Amino acid sequence: MWSYAIRRILATIPVLCVVAIIVFLLLRLSPGDPAAIIAGDNATVDDIAMIRAQLGLDRPLLQQFVFWLGQLLSGDFGNSIYLARPVIGLIMERVEPTLALSVTTMAFAMLLAIPMGVLAAWRAGSWVDQTIMALSVLAFSVPVFLIGYGLVIGFSLTLDLLPVQGFVSLSDDPLQFLRHLVLPTIALGLVYSALLARITRATMLETLNEDFIRTARAKGLAEPRVLLLHALKNASVPIVTTIGTGLALLIGGVVVTESVFAIPGIGRLTIEAVLQRDYPVIQGVILVIAAVYVFVNLAIDLAYPLLDPRIRF
Repeated sequence: MWSYAIRRILATIPVLCVVAIIVFLLLRLSPGDPAAIIAGDNATVDDIAMIRAQLGLDRPLLQQFVFWLGQLLSGDFGNSIYLARPVIGLIMERVEPTLALSVTTMAFAMLLAIPMGVLAAWRAGSWVDQTIMALSVLAFSVPVFLIGYGLVIGFSLTLDLLPVQGFVSLSDDPLQFLRHLVLPTIALGLVYSALLARITRATMLETLNEDFIRTARAKGLAEPRVLLLHALKNASVPIVTTIGTGLALLIGGVVVTESVFAIPGIGRLTIEAVLQRDYPVIQGVILVIAAVYVFVNLAIDLAYPLLDPRIRF
């Protein structure tokens, strides 16, 4: 197992290098000049040239990449063009809201989707199964921002039960922290849970047809024990895989959700950086997200034998 883990960890290095190259070229070759944007509409050619020299944009593309990669390897993500602050500091300031929303969303989605998927598989073909699948299709088809605005109108503007927008740190006020996360968690979690419920149902249906399930039932085991301890445990590998791969869906949804509910997280930081063409911030955020995604998938790969002892490396 250790040799496999080391190989998988080493395999993440070229993946991150490819991501870095793509991100660097994508931003540099896209239309628009950040120096001209910073200089303003009334700037002269000399003003724009001076700003380009200060930002290093007048250097050859390869030289820019080598210099940026050297900074990156030393832990320096550079400075924001507009805020003149270290990028890593800006990202760390926005981590708590995004991390809190991601954790509550995943918890909400798993608590909602996995029981629904198990129930749908247990009652396959019945009205319960058809209702759950119809709701899953509906939740997955409706955009996150539309669900968010609907929740705001219903629970904030009409009923005045929950805050419309903003974020309160857990250390400042735990109750307000939870109240501000309820609506964005539901908005994002409904979409994520729809995917997870369908995968849970599909894997449970396959597992419930196995011989060991029929044997467990023939031995007189209670149905909840058969479903949870036998069927769900053996169907957990595809479900856990979906949770990990669904992280990409979650990251994309966080960007939209944070904009709808004005949460000062990494999603809002990304949008602001894109609108300002703040290269260092965009690169730093995308690389951090890519690293998180890669290592989450690594953790899932290493967790497979713990979920199913039949799996060997």
